[in-house]
Amino acid sequence: MLDAFVAALLLQAGYNTALVTAGAAVLGASAGAIGAFMLLRKRSLVSDAISHATLPGLALAFIVMALATGDGRFMPGLLAGAALSAGLGLVAVEWITRRTRLTEDVAIGAVLSVFFGLGIVLLTVIQAMDTGRQAGISGFLLGSTAGMLRSEAEVIAVAATLTGLAIFVLRRPLTLVCFDQEYAATQGVNVRATDLATMALVLAVTVIGLKVAGLVLIVALTILPPVAARFWTNRVERMVLIAAAIGAVAAYLGAVVSSLGPGLPTGALIVLVSFAIFLFSLVFSPLRGLLAGQMTTLALRKRVHERQGLLALARDEPIYDPLTLKVLRQAGYIRADGAATLEGRSAALAATREEALWGLYRKLFPDQALNADYHGLTPINEALPPDVVRDLEQRCNLRAA
Repeated sequence: MLDAFVAALLLQAGYNTALVTAGAAVLGASAGAIGAFMLLRKRSLVSDAISHATLPGLALAFIVMALATGDGRFMPGLLAGAALSAGLGLVAVEWITRRTRLTEDVAIGAVLSVFFGLGIVLLTVIQAMDTGRQAGISGFLLGSTAGMLRSEAEVIAVAATLTGLAIFVLRRPLTLVCFDQEYAATQGVNVRATDLATMALVLAVTVIGLKVAGLVLIVALTILPPVAARFWTNRVERMVLIAAAIGAVAAYLGAVVSSLGPGLPTGALIVLVSFAIFLFSLVFSPLRGLLAGQMTTLALRKRVHERQGLLALARDEPIYDPLTLKVLRQAGYIRADGAATLEGRSAALAATREEALWGLYRKLFPDQALNADYHGLTPINEALPPDVVRDLEQRCNLRAA
């Protein structure tokens, strides 16, 4: 099993398996990239409605082709039916949102439930048919790449590549519309057309990924990678690239593991890998991770106790708080018996000066001080311009005189 996994991972498990895994990686990259824009636009769940709305189209396309030719498993026909059905679902969501007082989340819930229910009914009809059965579309529910034909893998790989190129070409208007629609309009961007293009790209990624991730789980490929990427950066360009990379890795690894056995659902494996990357980002990201946040909180707490302890030393006040004593002792500001060292006296004088300057700044510029994020703990020479610091020092000296 390990040898088979390594072979599939290195694209040495056969041409068909290599093509499937490479196509899945391209699909994951495209899904992660467009999902990043959907996340910033606060419309991530639209892809959920689109994915569930593909089922009746798949089923109807299967029925029509099975009755006409005796075989309903023609991939382009199934994808065309899925696209038409998903397009109708997207139009329904837009119409309900614009023409009624219902919010978008309510419209999404109504559309996906109705379309998915219709699809389940049509699957029952297919099961009762003498031709076809569900063998051609069962893999679209949870994803299945183990038995994928070469022609099917080629269609997915080419379509995913074209979708990724379209996202790259439209990256600027997509970014502008995500953050400021009015400014985008002044720059000549058609906001309505950009929104429609975004929905079209999401629809394309959803339809293309049905065979790989399945209509139930393809939505995760447009949500989890962007959410994970958000932990690592504050810049849109980097977020899109990171989301694309995470989506590619998750889809690639999921397809590799799925190829090891015919009963392994590709979509579920891709989601599990995506979720593992999300958990890693949630905990270990140095920018927004839980561990970094905890370390920042501890560092802030230490700085507060150090500042208060130094001010107490400057005023010759006794210190009783154990944590304050520990912080001052570790910094070398007090001895074991609690007496201040020379470094401690010097640091106490500097802290007194900082406190006086910050107090004067808050009095003279209350609005700026209120909106600042340093709260008086950052050295004033680092937080304020030099001319402002000099003016505060002169005012303090005049007051002292």
